[in-house]
Parts: sequence; C-alpha cells; structure tokens
Amino acid sequence: MPRKLVLTRKRLVLTEEIEGFIRKKVTPFGTGAKVDCPKEFLGKSVYLVIVKE
Repeated sequence: MPRKLVLTRKRLVLTEEIEGFIRKKVTPFGTGAKVDCPKEFLGKSVYLVIVKE
C-alpha cells in the first residue's frame, strides 16, 4: 500500500499503518534540539509534525 501524507493549515491526513502517537516538547541538545521517544521505536521511521501553539 502506498504511503500518503497530506498537510494543510487546518487538517492532517496520514494514511499508513502507525504504531503510536506521542506529543513531546523539543529540548535543547548541544547546538541543536531533540525530541525523546521510547526505546521501542529505535530504527523506525517517524514523522515530526510541528504544531502552532
């Protein structure tokens, strides 16, 4: 099944099988930033969606 990701300003459509959904804060890491996630997702592909607060 092909992957499909559609983003608009008000709606997100992601059509592929997902294993979880996590909301986290981005934290400083050296000269960059990072988002922590559980070890079970090591080696997996992820999407990072930036939301307007």
